[in-house]
Amino acid sequence: MAELRSIRDLAIEGRRTFIRVDFNVPLENGKVADPTRIVATLETIQHAMGRGAKVVLASHAGRPKGKRNPAYSLEPVGQLLAELLRCEVLLTDDCVSDAAVKIVGDLRDGQIALLENLRFHPGEEANDEGFARDLARVADVYVNDAFGAAHRAHASVSALPRIVRERGIGFVMEKEIAALEKLRTSTARPFVAVLGGAKVSDKIGVLEALIDRVDALLIGGAMANTFLAAQGLSLGKSLVEPDRFPLARSLLQRAAARNVKLLLPGDLVVADSFEASAGRVVTTNLVPDSAMALDIGPRTVEAFRHEILPAKALFWNGPMGLFEKEPFSHGTLGVAHAGADCAGFTVVGGGDSVAAVNHAGLVPRYDHVSTGGGASLEFLEGRPMPGIDAVKS
Repeated sequence: MAELRSIRDLAIEGRRTFIRVDFNVPLENGKVADPTRIVATLETIQHAMGRGAKVVLASHAGRPKGKRNPAYSLEPVGQLLAELLRCEVLLTDDCVSDAAVKIVGDLRDGQIALLENLRFHPGEEANDEGFARDLARVADVYVNDAFGAAHRAHASVSALPRIVRERGIGFVMEKEIAALEKLRTSTARPFVAVLGGAKVSDKIGVLEALIDRVDALLIGGAMANTFLAAQGLSLGKSLVEPDRFPLARSLLQRAAARNVKLLLPGDLVVADSFEASAGRVVTTNLVPDSAMALDIGPRTVEAFRHEILPAKALFWNGPMGLFEKEPFSHGTLGVAHAGADCAGFTVVGGGDSVAAVNHAGLVPRYDHVSTGGGASLEFLEGRPMPGIDAVKS
């Protein structure tokens, strides 16, 4: 049976160890705005350095569409990484150039090279084997520690590891798989899932998968608008997906048939525009025609908290509203605190959800904070994960 090998089991001493990391982080004014994913990978990098590997780090960043674009350079990441590790990090001019190959070839045991953005080449997203073979010129050993990219069939996560004989996973990937597999196979009851975000269409698969596994499904954020509107409520100028009304009704019926408690907001925080400096609370049947729902209301926060606290297993993905704007952040922060107060096994994933937990200083109170939003959803759905399948041996 194919199995996953940990970096601790690989022969990396003195060898060029290609570690696929997820350094796709937000940048502001040329600096890393949120270092969560970088910090998460330090354990793997330090382990490789400590064992005398010649460390080669590779990541994508943003969507440069297969072309070199200075706005998506990994230079700010390299600078921060050097500060965190307190050592030199050599940034190559490109990920597959002869110059990059030479820099890697000249590495001493324990030194680090960071390859420039993989997505500067169209072959990365195309999962091109030729591009993967170019990357293999700097890889004696392959380690995937980029859970956030594990659901993508891209060259550095799918084609490349099939070329490199010695391969395995890093500590980030290990922890992600262990936590999410525990959740996916959990028999602990009650199992509660909280889903938010903008669109039902982004989470169809996980909605359909979870409704057969959970005891309660709590839906907030703009995606809740579609469920409310599908029941005939008027949501004013709120974001809704009319083409998803049949799906929303079907999910509501399935939940009722399986005795799954599907909770939707009973009150909302509304405003006349995204730029509003304040909102007002209304019940879901009294949304003015001129207003849009931008957060769940306080009564809904309490109802969600009531379901979350006794959970023996909890999964949360997606904000409850326009979290980045303070007047509309209270619903998301309320759920963040409820999850932290839950005594069961708690997992949070997704950029804004993780940002809320970070913002509130609650990370230590969750059992697992996932570095991959989309990847965590697809893992829970049970969908194939190219970046995991490719490293099995």
